[in-house]
Amino acid sequence: MTPKYDVITFGDMCVDLIVTGDDVTPQFGQVEKVVGNYTLEMGGSCCIFACQAAKLGLRVGILGRVGDDDFGRLILRRLKESGVDTQHVMVDPQLKTGLGIALCRENDRAILTYLGSICAVEPGDVTDEFLASARHLHHGSFFLHTRLQPQIPDIFRRARALGLSTSLDPNWDPAEQWNSTLLAALSLADVVMPNEQEALLISGCDNLGDAIAWFQRQGVAMVALKQGTAGATLYTAQTVHSFTAPPVVGGDSIGAGDSFDAGFLAGWLRDLPLARCLDIAGQCGCAVAQGTGGLQGQPTWPTIDVFIDEWRKQR
Repeated sequence: MTPKYDVITFGDMCVDLIVTGDDVTPQFGQVEKVVGNYTLEMGGSCCIFACQAAKLGLRVGILGRVGDDDFGRLILRRLKESGVDTQHVMVDPQLKTGLGIALCRENDRAILTYLGSICAVEPGDVTDEFLASARHLHHGSFFLHTRLQPQIPDIFRRARALGLSTSLDPNWDPAEQWNSTLLAALSLADVVMPNEQEALLISGCDNLGDAIAWFQRQGVAMVALKQGTAGATLYTAQTVHSFTAPPVVGGDSIGAGDSFDAGFLAGWLRDLPLARCLDIAGQCGCAVAQGTGGLQGQPTWPTIDVFIDEWRKQR
């Protein structure tokens, strides 16, 4: 039987309040500052990933919880508008929907996070029936899914036993400990997608060459390394592929890495060559980096070739 979904993921359900301006650094002592603008949008790495994957033509299901509040309703609306199946998202009246406050200036940002629904998924929610409904399992926000974290290696083992491929984007660790069950989970992921800083901190290495070798020693078959304005590099045991990013004008880069993940999997699950998968991933990341918030600028599958053609003309 053909699985119902191409990809499933665990929702780190939250909204982003994005504040922009020349000076967005708060100053205590009851000092009031005027900022340039703000945007309220659906956030959450896995949620942004799910929307991009659906826009790229994949059948996507997401498991999560939201509060019975306006923020929760915004999340459900955005997911459905993007084509994500939300039947596995529970509305919990006892829960407060998560919130991220992103203070953005130039090419940098600081984030304040209220977890709430972000970490509300329980291990018992991840049934074999849910896993068996898909071809692939993607997990992002590893360190924010605090209730799932102890069981992630077991969930990955169960998924692989059911025939799923797996991918992992660790994202940032707010505690900056970079441990927990991540090491055990790495060896169970077909693709690991950190950024440069995460790769160095997770591996404990001082340079990227040593970091990639460390990941490969953990049994990771593919490392898709996100390198910001420099682009991205895909490492396997046999090959190295590079993507050089075109100039990115404006934007806040929120969600760029999550759309990168979705772009890579949209190619990989279609059995496209790895270099092509990396091109698609890079273009998705660049398109989102130029917008505000994680959803603005996300390309659809029919527009991917247009993005890549325009990028090649700029090289």
